[in-house]
Amino acid sequence: MSVSTAVLRELHRIHLQLSNLRERLDHGPRQVKAREITVAKFEAALAAAQDAVKQTKLAIDQKQLDLKTGEIKIADLKTKLNGCSSNKEYQTLLEQIAASEMANSVLADEILEAMEKCDQLEIGVGEARKHLESAKNELSKCRDTVASESVIIKGDITRLEGELGEIEKQLPTLMKDDYRRVIRGKGAHGMSEVGDGVCLACGNKMTLNMQNELLLSKPVFCKACGCLLYMGED
Repeated sequence: MSVSTAVLRELHRIHLQLSNLRERLDHGPRQVKAREITVAKFEAALAAAQDAVKQTKLAIDQKQLDLKTGEIKIADLKTKLNGCSSNKEYQTLLEQIAASEMANSVLADEILEAMEKCDQLEIGVGEARKHLESAKNELSKCRDTVASESVIIKGDITRLEGELGEIEKQLPTLMKDDYRRVIRGKGAHGMSEVGDGVCLACGNKMTLNMQNELLLSKPVFCKACGCLLYMGED
């Protein structure tokens, strides 16, 4: 039983090309998935930024309501001053008015700070929206690219699988089972070139008997890694 070195070399070339094409075909959806995850992160960031603005505005509204309530209280206390029946009562009201005015002053400062914070948060929302829009554009481009490339890759795979089938017909019937076994188990790495008497897949040194069998175009498998071997072009 003999097998052409050229046939084995061509089989290995096609298997390697098919492996590369299939890897590229699988890589496309992974690229899309990665960009989908990025979009989801930016969507979450935008939602968090918008919620921060919402909560800050709610806090401002509550403080403004408290401030209005404090102003009403102060006005009511000032009205009561005119009806005081004693100096002690008058002084007590003055102290309450002073305390309320101090509380309102603190609230006013807090409202101003919260408004400034809200302005900064609004800027953050704008930035988050820009990042999200950019990520969505990248996702759309990636999907289009992957879709168009996959059509080409699938066409190349179909063509090469046809070529592979034709060349496999040239293998001796008695070695087809062994050939299919190594390809099924190791894929494109189930075959290896031999250079300077060494299996280039694992570096194992061929025996003289194995080298002679290769020169006689007999099927030889590496005793170390199990690859189907063929002589290098040199």
